[in-house]
Amino acid sequence: MSRIKEIIKITSLPVIIGSLCCLSPIILVLFGLGTVGVASTLADTLYGSYAWVFRIGGLALLAVSIIMYLRRTKGICTFDEVKKRRQEILNIVVLTLASAIAGYFIFLYVILEYIGKFLKIWG
Repeated sequence: MSRIKEIIKITSLPVIIGSLCCLSPIILVLFGLGTVGVASTLADTLYGSYAWVFRIGGLALLAVSIIMYLRRTKGICTFDEVKKRRQEILNIVVLTLASAIAGYFIFLYVILEYIGKFLKIWG
């Protein structure tokens, strides 16, 4: 169970950053900072033209999160330790990357999709 909590801790912020193209219009509507029309236009612009920027930002943040996790929690700070624990590092990276991709798709294409349809931001 603690392994699942560690993976969620590592991947949650990168998934949110990668999904900001659709999360930011929802936040604008929920906090009353913009109308549904403005949010719909913003969502079309961000998702259509700039989704790759958010995805690259989320991926970069995921890499930083993995490095910080390995340095702080696992104590892997030198190249010698990386060579010795290569298989463990590879397992952590693959498991975290797969979890982040699954979390991204679930969060963006299921959760945010239904919230956006409920708020009538997109059809």
